[in-house]
Amino acid sequence: QVQLVESGGGLVQAGGSLRLSCAASGQPFSTFVMGWFRQAPGKEREFVSTISWSGTTTYYADSVKGRFSISRDNAKNTGYLQMNNLKPEDTAVYYCAATDRPLNRIIYRSLGAYMHWGQGTQVTVSS
Repeated sequence: QVQLVESGGGLVQAGGSLRLSCAASGQPFSTFVMGWFRQAPGKEREFVSTISWSGTTTYYADSVKGRFSISRDNAKNTGYLQMNNLKPEDTAVYYCAATDRPLNRIIYRSLGAYMHWGQGTQVTVSS
């Protein structure tokens, strides 16, 4: 059973930074493609970023490109989402997701591509 646990959310002022973590257990982390999604109140869950097994390939939603950075430390079984220059519209519950299929074989922006999900962590950005 794969478990993903997010942490690092919180309340921050616009322009500030947060780093989210996703700790994985139950299966070697290096076998996962890891993604981040978010869901704002009243809106659908949307793609934020994804990273390949090795960490060499990353993709971002246009809305976060240049401000967010995804990374992973396979030795620590942990993935990260560094969020800089946060805006009020970034307010959402952020979810970590994982799949054992290779990045070039999935529709990485699609929720259905990921088989494992964390419980989410709240990020609130005040103006």
